[in-house]
Amino acid sequence: MASMLGSYPIENYLLGDSSPKGESVIAAPTITAPIQKISVTIVTGLLGSGKGLLLSHLMSNAQGLKVAVLVDQFGDLELDDQQVVSQQSNRIELSNGCIGYAMDESATIESLINAVSQVIEHEAQIDYLVIETDQLANPPSLMTTFMDAELSKIARLDSLLCIVNAQTFGPARLKHSVYVNQLLYSDIIVLNTPHSISADKVSAIEQDIHLLKSGAQILSCNLKDTSSLPLSALLDVGLADAESCALREKELLEEDPLEKELSGINLSDYLVSTHFVSVPFCSDRPFDLTKFEHFLMQQLPNNLFRAKGTLWFQDQPHRYIFQLAGKQHRLSPDPHKPPPSQNKLVFIGHKLNPLQLQQQLINCLTGQPVSLLSA
Repeated sequence: MASMLGSYPIENYLLGDSSPKGESVIAAPTITAPIQKISVTIVTGLLGSGKGLLLSHLMSNAQGLKVAVLVDQFGDLELDDQQVVSQQSNRIELSNGCIGYAMDESATIESLINAVSQVIEHEAQIDYLVIETDQLANPPSLMTTFMDAELSKIARLDSLLCIVNAQTFGPARLKHSVYVNQLLYSDIIVLNTPHSISADKVSAIEQDIHLLKSGAQILSCNLKDTSSLPLSALLDVGLADAESCALREKELLEEDPLEKELSGINLSDYLVSTHFVSVPFCSDRPFDLTKFEHFLMQQLPNNLFRAKGTLWFQDQPHRYIFQLAGKQHRLSPDPHKPPPSQNKLVFIGHKLNPLQLQQQLINCLTGQPVSLLSA
């Protein structure tokens, strides 16, 4: 199966044909920095996803580029001993000039900033910096780190990659908010597909991911056989924008085709994929805020992974934005927009009961309840 990034074959991502490089920026004189900001790629993923395999590939097949990698520990890397020319307690250097650094085990945001600054300032002529994160890393915090006043002078966030193991992907993992957020906030999802995974299963997983994240850019490949995985598909792709991260939750809602997705549908319409059920809900009546909050606290299904919507509450002067990822949800007013003329939501989960869920939502509306469950 040909690996894909969005709708483009991986073969199109030859070195030199990647996205335009960022602008060269002269660093402020108060900090020692290279003339051009270093492109930074953040790699997320749960334990066993294949992060170490990807990082080893980037270091071993740098194609003349000097790639620096920040890792939790060197044991995560699978490198040929013959490639290693120097190894210290927290630094390893390969014969091709690529280097690896082991980060402080405390792994705080402050320690990350210090580690990035030290690598960029002390290593000559680094082309790219790749950072492996802890499996519980929160993407928004990582992204906003690169808005730090000093760090932003020497580095620019290029992209956030999420590594997904096709063998373990499924409802059990998606019950964890961190995992869902890593998928939702990623710029590229690298789907690690061992040879034992059939093409049909890979296609089904890609469909599930697109259901969770509309427009997801998925790169499917076997990370144990990376001969067809060019660096230009992963580095200097120019997809991240740290400055807009504060608005990302809102963008996740508004950039998805929610209006198109829910326009003109009936309450009985829902989409079923291999693992998930997508249940939309529309209403021309406003919600009762107290009833809806009771629904969130007492009635949300345990197998619900993702939900989003624009809500209309009686006697409220603004619309509300609703987001749910894993077990965490957020209901917040949008003071910049008046209440909508409709409530529009979509729920995504495993083996959801569409009629029951829609009935619970109808019970949260103002006015006389309507029964969907009775004959």
